[in-house]
Amino acid sequence: MRASEYRDLTLAELQQRESEAREQLFRLRFQISMGQAEGVRKYRATRKDLARILTVAGEKRRAAAAAEDSDA
Repeated sequence: MRASEYRDLTLAELQQRESEAREQLFRLRFQISMGQAEGVRKYRATRKDLARILTVAGEKRRAAAAAEDSDA
């Protein structure tokens, strides 16, 4: 997915996607250790997706904190 697609999701949905990505990375590490070459490609893509998810989630958290600060 693209970062713009992740920005359309709620924070709860992003957290769900994050846990799914972390679980998939765990499984892919086993595939790589078993010598399956296609696991490496999926591992890299999943790592990048996880980074995108964490970036967008951080942006949303900072935006929510800034909105609370401006309200107070």
